[in-house]
Amino acid sequence: MSKFKVALFDLDGTILNTEDQYSIFWGNIGKEYHPEISDFEKIIKGTTLNEIFSKYFPDPNLQLRLTERLNDWEDKMKYEYIGGAKEYVMELKANGVKCAVVTSSNEKKMKNVERSLPEFNTLFDRILTAEMFSASKPDPDCYLLGARVFGAITDECIVFEDALTGIEAGRRAGMFTIGLATTNSREKISGMCNAVFDDFTTLDYEKTLILSQKERTE
Repeated sequence: MSKFKVALFDLDGTILNTEDQYSIFWGNIGKEYHPEISDFEKIIKGTTLNEIFSKYFPDPNLQLRLTERLNDWEDKMKYEYIGGAKEYVMELKANGVKCAVVTSSNEKKMKNVERSLPEFNTLFDRILTAEMFSASKPDPDCYLLGARVFGAITDECIVFEDALTGIEAGRRAGMFTIGLATTNSREKISGMCNAVFDDFTTLDYEKTLILSQKERTE
C-alpha cells in the first residue's frame, strides 16, 4: 500500500472535546434510573441512542422524556476541537485523502455542531450519522459503510477513535486504527490499536503514511 485514501473519524472525544460533557449527562441518568449499574456513562459510550433506549429504557414515554433532556443538554453544550484536529483534517484533504465523520450521534446533534462551528461540514467529504447504519460500535458496520461511500477497500482506510467500542469496530472492520488517548489512558488502549496519540498536535500526513506503511510491511 503506497498511501491511504480514506480517513474515518469518530466525533465525540476524537474530533470534538465533548466526552466529559456526555459523561456528566449519562452519569446522572444512570444514577437516576439504573443505580444498580456502576459507570453507566462508560458502558454506553459509542452506542446509538436507539440502542441505549432499547436496552436500558424500553418505556416509550420515558424515551420521550429522556430525548427532551438530551436535546436540551446538547443545545447548551460547548463544541470545541480536540487539539490539532481541524488542522490535521485540512492537511489530509490537501494531500488528496477523503475524510468522513462516522458517529453514533444523530442528525439533530450534528445541527448543533454546525451552529457552533459553521465551517465543520466543509471540513469533511461525508458525515455519517446514526440514522445511516443498523448497529452500534463495536459492530464494524459504520466503518465498512465509510469505506463503501468512497469506493475504497478496507486496506485503504484509517480509523481514528477514542472509545473502546470504536477502536474495536475499526479493528473488526480490518482497518488501520489510531487511538486517541482523550477518553481512555494510553495504557488502556495501546494493546487494542495500531498506534496511540494524545491528540492531533504531533500527527501529520507524512507520519500517518509512514505508520500505516510500516504496519503493513511487518
